[in-house]
Amino acid sequence: MKAAPTTDLCDAHEPLLASGVLRVLPPVFQNYGGAESMAGQVVTLKCFEDNALVRSTLETQGRGRVLMVDAGGSDRCALVGGNLAAIAQAKGWAGIVLHGCVRDLAELIEAQLGIWAIASHPRRAAKLGLGQQDIAIDMAGVLVQPGEWCYADADGILVSQKSLHGAGSSV
Repeated sequence: MKAAPTTDLCDAHEPLLASGVLRVLPPVFQNYGGAESMAGQVVTLKCFEDNALVRSTLETQGRGRVLMVDAGGSDRCALVGGNLAAIAQAKGWAGIVLHGCVRDLAELIEAQLGIWAIASHPRRAAKLGLGQQDIAIDMAGVLVQPGEWCYADADGILVSQKSLHGAGSSV
């Protein structure tokens, strides 16, 4: 799903920003994926240095949703790499926002989905299956609930309690 640029969404929805219905994630994320923008309903995970739950979630039908993962901002290993990006693309996910690291950058660029993370790291994550899904998560200081909406592009990442696919946006 393609939405209006995040700058236009912010301009069109200033009252939602003021009320906290629409939030902007801090500018600590960068896009490592092949898609320049993404929009979709949010699925949440919380897992620290363990990507088994990330994989099992991405193996389900994405239906244009965005997987947001609170990895605690860890910079000691990568939770998403080329294999998971290929799975996400094949299963129809719009993208991933990871408060943690990615790897296999050349493969991520080939994937036609947005993959925002804080950095790249060559070490792989553990695969113990630890973590939680469908809970409120902390994305670099911004609370995100499952079922909210994510909009991301080169200017930043927005999270909204409601869809912005109407006035002030073009899809």
